[in-house]
Amino acid sequence: MKRFVMLILAACIVFLAAAAFGEDAAPPPPKVVNSGDTAWMLVSTALVMLMTPGLGLFYAGMVRRKNVLGTIMQSFSMLCMVSVIWVLWGYTLSFGPDKLGGLIGGLEWFGLNTVGQEPSNYATTIPHLVFMMFQGMFAIITPALITGAFAERMKFSALMLFSALWLTFVYSPLCHWVWGGGWIGAKLGALDFAGGTVVHINSAVAAIAAVILIGKRKGYGRVPMPPHNLPMTITGAALLWFGWFGFNAGSALTSGGLASLAFVTTNTASAAAAMAWMLAEWIHRGKPTALGIASGAVAGLVAITPAAGFVTPLSSILIGAGAGVICYTAVSLRPKLGYDDSLDVIGVHGAGGTWGALATGLFATVSVNSAGKDGLFYGNAQLLLTQLIAIVATYVFVFIASIALLKIVDMIVGLRVDEEDEATGLDLAVHGENGYDFET
Repeated sequence: MKRFVMLILAACIVFLAAAAFGEDAAPPPPKVVNSGDTAWMLVSTALVMLMTPGLGLFYAGMVRRKNVLGTIMQSFSMLCMVSVIWVLWGYTLSFGPDKLGGLIGGLEWFGLNTVGQEPSNYATTIPHLVFMMFQGMFAIITPALITGAFAERMKFSALMLFSALWLTFVYSPLCHWVWGGGWIGAKLGALDFAGGTVVHINSAVAAIAAVILIGKRKGYGRVPMPPHNLPMTITGAALLWFGWFGFNAGSALTSGGLASLAFVTTNTASAAAAMAWMLAEWIHRGKPTALGIASGAVAGLVAITPAAGFVTPLSSILIGAGAGVICYTAVSLRPKLGYDDSLDVIGVHGAGGTWGALATGLFATVSVNSAGKDGLFYGNAQLLLTQLIAIVATYVFVFIASIALLKIVDMIVGLRVDEEDEATGLDLAVHGENGYDFET
């Protein structure tokens, strides 16, 4: 009997070993650089890069004339500073080998150590360096988005310090949670194709914290503060729309069918949202405005971002139309609620990003992307719950961490300019220059 038991145990061990190491086991996909995919991702990276200066124009047209350069400077400085931080430690914290059970990436890739021309596990057909740089452009624009909430009143030194800390202690962990093998993406199973939580909800919640701690602009609610250059804003919106094709379609990480799907859903959702915002404003206020249709287009781009590679083109129309109405309503409520979100980061990126993440849980279908999941309307209510958990976790983490970092910055350099500098305008008071010279 003893020998019989030993033989059975030996047979089990042999069977398990064969299952684990046998020749029939499926090999991992080969990692071979594909020139077509690489070319598309280089172009996509450049498109996303253009979004940040485009955002600067979009924001700058909506502020008063005395703050136009200061507003553009905020976005352009993020392009410069974050590019360096990303290479040094931002990328490894976001996408480096997982540490602490899905909470953060390790420092093995500090300074791009071992990140070279060979493919990575994240993208098996393009060089690791290309994937790194593509993701870096997302890291650049996210803190730039926050600047719209405190436009015309935050110290430039405070902005730079806060953004460096925020990228390290807020953006990088959340990016790892969702895209770098962390608990939201790899373990919880939430879907975020191109940045609904990582970029838009993240920046909007940080904007809420900033609005609370920095306070309102002097004269807000009493002194008119209309946009000074709407053609500039519309030009910026057009550049954002153009760059967003790289943002969303590039997130397919290949130049194939999935990229084409994301390209179509991105354009369709933006157009639907612009029309929905315009109609809502036309009905509510009696006139359709250029600022409204441009804001609606951006709202649609925000909302489709998490869903772009998981939904059908028809669903993207519903997502976009919903974003137009939801974001218009959120922006319209701002004066009644009394907070001063200068350029409506919360109303567009917060409301739009939240709707987009939830809509992914409604409209996602494996019929267009087998790597995704079916949503509620395709028989899987669990995905909607999963998306909701990811949203709530993002809100809680980002708000608490952003409040803490803003308080630290306030103790070190102070958060806002003094009243005299605010009255003069950031262009002259902070940067010593004017956006317009009408004397020459």
